[in-house]
Amino acid sequence: MSEFVQQCRQEWSRLGVPDPIAEEITIELAADLRDAEAAGMWTEEYLGASAADPRAFAASWAAERDVIPAPAARGRDRKPLVLIAFTAAAALTLVVAAVLLITGEPRIGVATTTKRPSFSPTLAGPGPSVTRHVAGANASAPVEWILLAGAAIALGFAAWLWRTWNRSGSPIQRAAV
Repeated sequence: MSEFVQQCRQEWSRLGVPDPIAEEITIELAADLRDAEAAGMWTEEYLGASAADPRAFAASWAAERDVIPAPAARGRDRKPLVLIAFTAAAALTLVVAAVLLITGEPRIGVATTTKRPSFSPTLAGPGPSVTRHVAGANASAPVEWILLAGAAIALGFAAWLWRTWNRSGSPIQRAAV
């Protein structure tokens, strides 16, 4: 048995291919390589670029025969951590912006003081009159509204990504194909 076939056999064992099936596809591969050599072809010529990577060849060969799931499909059930983090950050931003808008915090106060001279005919009369006005406002409300809208858009985008993610891969992977 050639070194290439032996490495493929080890990879099938590592991938969890049952021994009887692994033995069968090992024999099939060895026979194919012997036939190619009998026809005057080198292993590299017969296998192409796959001859340099027996592990990848073994995985793709087993997947083509439906012995194992396709290599790209094995990790597709899990959502990427980036999508989870993005969704969590958008949700947290939405909640914080909504709470700040509802509570009206942080607030600022603006105080103005005006003095009016008094027109008292006597010098001993009361002094100038002082009027003080205090106004409170939520100065950050425009920023909070923008933050709320941005977080709602980000959550909508995250929901679209979660919805379109299926067994055939992420939307980005499908667009690249």
